[in-house]
Amino acid sequence: MAPMPDPDLLRPESSLPGRRLSELAEQAVRCTPACCGASTTVSDGGDEQPIAVTHPDLAGLVSVQLRSGEGPIPAAEERGAPVDAEDLLRDERWPEYRAMALDAGVRSCVTLPFQRGGLTVTLTLFSFRPGALDDPGHGPAQALGDLATTSFVRDRHYRAALTELDQLGTAMRTRPVVDQASGIVMHVLGCDADTAFGVLRRVSQATNRKLADVAAALVETKGRGLERELVSLAR
Repeated sequence: MAPMPDPDLLRPESSLPGRRLSELAEQAVRCTPACCGASTTVSDGGDEQPIAVTHPDLAGLVSVQLRSGEGPIPAAEERGAPVDAEDLLRDERWPEYRAMALDAGVRSCVTLPFQRGGLTVTLTLFSFRPGALDDPGHGPAQALGDLATTSFVRDRHYRAALTELDQLGTAMRTRPVVDQASGIVMHVLGCDADTAFGVLRRVSQATNRKLADVAAALVETKGRGLERELVSLAR
């Protein structure tokens, strides 16, 4: 029977990516016979790609693939399907990775990719024996990877929602002062609300200041001494 998933894998706010990747790798090793270690990565297409390994010697195997773009991890990410090497002693793919793996005593490996919601998570299992990793794509490792990827996507949505709420709260707090500043601009220029707001935005962009800060400064001075500048920005 496969071990029960760590409860932390189910809580969106509970852990940083590195910790969750480590938990996934460790649990995958425990539930996969003949597996001597595992590595995990997560990527959203950006420059950063956090990794975790169950043994320090495996870190180099992951790094060489991410640096060179060659190996089971890049291949699995590109194909969106598992990539395995039953015997690296006889496999002629990925020479640099293969040499490093054999030097570490690794004879076989398989990488499972999980792609969802703009994220790609990989789980690589290693073995000291050739042909020892029997179809992990239909076993507990696959289930653990699916669960972890779902959690990563949920984390991402959760953080995006918090950011949106924070931005909405900021907008609600600053709306009154922006409205006051727009009223001052309307009075000085004799323009409508849309034109006044456009002037405030141009001041914000030209001075590299937040719109709320520009509005607050204008309200504080009530527009005195700024008539000429406001007229020039309205053109």
